[in-house]
Amino acid sequence: MLSRFMNNRNVLGMLFMAPAVILLVVFLTYPLGLGVWLGFTDTKIGGEGSFIGLDNYSYLFGDSLAQLSLFNTLFYTISASILKFALGLWLAILLNKNVPLKTFFRAIVLLPWIVPTALSALAFWWLYDAQFSVISWALMKMGLIDHYIDFLGDPWNARWSTVFANVWRGIPFVAISLLAGLQTISPSLYEAAAIDGATPWQQFRHVTLPLLTPIIAVVMTFSVLFTFTDFQLIYVLTRGGPLNATHLMATLSFQRAIPGGALGEGAALATYMIPFLLAAIMFSYFGLQRRGWQQGGDK
Repeated sequence: MLSRFMNNRNVLGMLFMAPAVILLVVFLTYPLGLGVWLGFTDTKIGGEGSFIGLDNYSYLFGDSLAQLSLFNTLFYTISASILKFALGLWLAILLNKNVPLKTFFRAIVLLPWIVPTALSALAFWWLYDAQFSVISWALMKMGLIDHYIDFLGDPWNARWSTVFANVWRGIPFVAISLLAGLQTISPSLYEAAAIDGATPWQQFRHVTLPLLTPIIAVVMTFSVLFTFTDFQLIYVLTRGGPLNATHLMATLSFQRAIPGGALGEGAALATYMIPFLLAAIMFSYFGLQRRGWQQGGDK
């Protein structure tokens, strides 16, 4: 009986999946469930809370700082994702060509992704320094500006500065992933398109892009999720300043819950992020059902 039990494919499948399921339950499902529950309570650090229903959510819905953090998060995510996609696709196409030292450049591209986020943030903190910025120094030497730029002291300068820092860090993931997708496209398709008289742009539009679209959907979904929930870069670089101009929902949730002590309010703010994350996942999921992309169809 034991032999038949162990040779059952369904049983073996469950056994092999059990370690992964346990890890997901312990480190993902339980914290997520606990966070959702805390959002319905008035729990404070050091004390037990009571159930208060939707009071935290209704308060945050009218909180001007929470609304600002939502705007900052959407601006940060949309701007950074568009730039990462455009630059990552351009870099992937460039690295897919037969250029000198191609392998070396492919390895170099990974460096921003390998460097710890905190170290990247510290490096950009020095690059953006109001008095010693090498960027401002170089622009002044070229005669393009007449005074140092206050990168992190002005609200909009700080927003764009954090976006560029995130783009620098996220481009390798997009570029290498899209490069892997480009490697799967048969060169014979480009040869056939060239014989038919297609220009490089037409080859990209009618060959590369349709066949790469499923990979783009997956890559950009992960890119949006990583960007939307970014915490380390913002917290080390600006701590949400100046004037809360770079506070994301993730950083504000941490500030309200840990330094502020309002665990329930911070958990509710973090829970507010879930619908946006689910929307990004559903967009990719339903997009990937359009298998006609891969055959050049309309479905």
